[in-house]
Amino acid sequence: MNDATQIAVKPNLTVSSSVRELLECPVCLNAMYPPIHQCSNGHTICSGCKPRVHNRCPTCRHELGNIRCLALEKVAASLELPCKYQSFGCMGIYPYYSKLKHESQCSFRPYNCPYAGSECTVIGDIPYLVAHLKDDHKVDMHNGSTFNHRYVKSNPHEVENATWMLTVFSCFGQYFCLHFEAFQHGMAPVYIAFLRFMGDDNEAKNYSYSLEVGGNGRKMIWQGIPRSIRDGHRKVRDSFDGLIIQRNMALFFSGGDRKELKLRVTVCSNLQWGIFQLASGSQ
Repeated sequence: MNDATQIAVKPNLTVSSSVRELLECPVCLNAMYPPIHQCSNGHTICSGCKPRVHNRCPTCRHELGNIRCLALEKVAASLELPCKYQSFGCMGIYPYYSKLKHESQCSFRPYNCPYAGSECTVIGDIPYLVAHLKDDHKVDMHNGSTFNHRYVKSNPHEVENATWMLTVFSCFGQYFCLHFEAFQHGMAPVYIAFLRFMGDDNEAKNYSYSLEVGGNGRKMIWQGIPRSIRDGHRKVRDSFDGLIIQRNMALFFSGGDRKELKLRVTVCSNLQWGIFQLASGSQ
């Protein structure tokens, strides 16, 4: 129900598997969209794969040329198909040529795991990912309370130039990911802290947060809007959309090596405030 081109839900609408197979590219196995090419024997291929096979039909090896399969394109134009994220809750039925655009923006499409320490391929809705982070990645989980946590290692060159920690906490009935990471910015080791919202960007804009770090009578404050986990961890980090602390400044705030750097995180919605304090080792 989330696209202007959506057709009324038709629970009994089915498209035969033979038609689906006709519209499947034999090389990439994805659905084909105009221009759909064919060889002189009638074998089809999508426009994206045509250059990859050096203009040779992958089925009969005849030259492809520039023959369009207009009949198949017209068949595709007559179809209406369910969103591929139907199992995640999207009940819309879409014209074949509108379906791809809808799916790229569908609010029911699953999220990638926000865990930054590995190439985790798990996808799912938010409740599933929260359980996954807790059970499989052993991420610290908090409920907006005040807590102390030591997670920054001494050498920012470790773990591919990034020593990091992810903490998940909930407030206002939502989940947020707090990232704190050491990495090399040019020649200088720095720390960055930022917040990601476990939901879509339009929901993330309903919240704001501030990060405050200080000591010895000084402090730095960052204010911003949490980024959606639709934006990957690396994308957010490399855009420097968060509190950046030079290592020497972090040591000054913490009073030197082997003492704690206190990071205060304040999250607010339009109606409420949630505060938790986090103390991290800056050694």
